[in-house]
Amino acid sequence: MNQDAIFQPFFATMFLTLVVWIYMYGRRLPFIFSSGLDPKQMTPLELARVSPPQVSTPSDNLKNLFELPTVFYAIVLYIYVTRQVDATFVGAAWGFFLFRALHSVVHCTFNFIPLRFVLYVISAAALWFMVLRAALSAWRFVN
Repeated sequence: MNQDAIFQPFFATMFLTLVVWIYMYGRRLPFIFSSGLDPKQMTPLELARVSPPQVSTPSDNLKNLFELPTVFYAIVLYIYVTRQVDATFVGAAWGFFLFRALHSVVHCTFNFIPLRFVLYVISAAALWFMVLRAALSAWRFVN
């Protein structure tokens, strides 16, 4: 298999982060400009307190995209460097991206928490499958 195939879901996940970042500012800036908040009130804590959900949830989702996806980026680079890219890893990587994207759509829009949680768990399962599979391969190689 072409080792570079693993970078399609890798960059798709980065692009998802960019889209959520743009969406967050598209929600946050109009709120800030129309709210009449004093610049001294613009602390992260105060902004979180006064922001309505349609402003705060995209920000929360952006923070989420710097949690498990960092493990995803690391494992993808490891898989690539060790030349382990195969259809199973690529499929799991696409699964991670797809369910993270769906999680972001739900989180940034109607935010139905039970659905969001299921999407999160599925994406996390794909990621941990990749990590465990790579770790088992490394462990077998060492032993």
